[in-house]
Amino acid sequence: MVVSTRIPPDRARLDRPALVALLLGLAGVGYRLVLTLLTVPAANSDEATFGLAAMHIAAGREHPVFLYGQHYMGMVESYLAAPLVALAGPGWPVLRLPLVALYALFLWLSYRLSRRLYRPWFATFTVGLLALGTERVVRDQLTVVGGRPEGKPMVLAILLIAVGLVERRGRWRRPGWRRAAAGLAGWCAGAALWSDWLLAPYLAVACLLLLYAARRELRGWPGLLLVAGFAVGVAPLVWDNLVAPPGADSWSVLRQLSAGTGPTPPLVDRVRGGLLTGVPLATGLCPVTGCARRQEWFGVLYPVLLVAAAGLALVGYRRTAGRPTAARIRPVAQLTLLAGAALTLLSYVRSPPAATDPLANARYLAVLQISLPAVLWPLWLAAVACWRGTVGMVGRLVGAGATAVLAGLTATALVATGLFLTALDAPRADQRRARELADAVRRTGLREVYGDYWTCNRLTFDTGERVVCAVLDGQLTPGQNRYRPYWRQVERAERPGYVLPVDSPAERRLRGLLGDRADPARLVEIAGYRVYHPASAVRPWR
Repeated sequence: MVVSTRIPPDRARLDRPALVALLLGLAGVGYRLVLTLLTVPAANSDEATFGLAAMHIAAGREHPVFLYGQHYMGMVESYLAAPLVALAGPGWPVLRLPLVALYALFLWLSYRLSRRLYRPWFATFTVGLLALGTERVVRDQLTVVGGRPEGKPMVLAILLIAVGLVERRGRWRRPGWRRAAAGLAGWCAGAALWSDWLLAPYLAVACLLLLYAARRELRGWPGLLLVAGFAVGVAPLVWDNLVAPPGADSWSVLRQLSAGTGPTPPLVDRVRGGLLTGVPLATGLCPVTGCARRQEWFGVLYPVLLVAAAGLALVGYRRTAGRPTAARIRPVAQLTLLAGAALTLLSYVRSPPAATDPLANARYLAVLQISLPAVLWPLWLAAVACWRGTVGMVGRLVGAGATAVLAGLTATALVATGLFLTALDAPRADQRRARELADAVRRTGLREVYGDYWTCNRLTFDTGERVVCAVLDGQLTPGQNRYRPYWRQVERAERPGYVLPVDSPAERRLRGLLGDRADPARLVEIAGYRVYHPASAVRPWR
């Protein structure tokens, strides 16, 4: 009897590039898991709003479609965190753990797609770069602020499914597998569109790739399941927009936000903010405080690499002319990745915030990580050709330059990540002060308080809603209250408290209104805040 030792393709052992990629990926996931347990980066009230929604979902009290107070940011992350919150109670690590899993999924899908479209060791190199992370990068990956952490793996899944449907290797030959994959691709497209409109450029080109390359494979049940999956994924978005009042639908709100206020900055300023600040920050080459001159070089090089990579993909497409679609899917998929990056970058530099506040708004370029392999491919190809000696003198010079760029990119990312790791005291201290404030307010016995925006929902989440906070502005008039029931609850309180930053406009206004009663009303001062409990409510807006 002869026993076959052949390993099925679906269970093939890890080769050396895959094993190294696995180790680098585990290091990247472990790094982010440690940061999650330390609550680094520090939390804020925006993230707390998602956490409060997760608490409400877990308790069955609410089933929000969009972030409280908005009509364009989906709540996928709150729904993912809700089961953990139900089991372990509210807490920042509990809230962020699903995002660590989403990052791991993104890393795996990025490796699979890079290996499929390019070469194994290049895919490993890409994983190594994506495993690093400065504050700007990990903030986009680990903080629950909607859209990007779940959207990136969804886009990659659609691209991989398109390639798999066309090439029909291994399990992709099975009709049942192809049908399930088509349904999953549809759901990913719909859910990503609901989650964050920022993903629209990538979703558009990914869906075009799917429809172009796999049009024959999508006939019959796969096509029906693709449409059904998309309908299920986008259903919350469609339903909410159907019942939204005039002007409160997602499209109207986004149009108002993109219009901005005041004159539009010059194009040169928007391009400078997008390329010289946004791209290096999103790539993890700069600290969150901004990019030095020596760190802006990749932003200048980025559009050049986009054009070079597009040229290589077009050459590859021309060489496969007349061959079956399966032979042409790789250059077409490469062009898809490049088109997604180009459209995202163009959309960003059209907006005024690219010039007026490039540091804060660089987060909108976090999705460019999807296209990192496609952008770096020309450098890798030139470097490999140089070291193999398959090119002439000019090619060797170009290859040596490409090697230097890749080495410089890696070194810059390593140094930037290291500098971030040496500055963890500040976010940890901020988180510790927030916890001290929450504990101090609870000890006072207060249950309903007023505060500013960046205090309120964070305080409410830190206390597990044992303290409910309503937002006031600097003049002690109603501010941005995302969850209206909190405002109504505090409004009904006979003697609400006030939790205000020391010497802030709101505190000075409160002390002015209280007069001689201000000091007797002050209960505690801690973590840069003063807590007041006047004998009667101070509500100057009434």
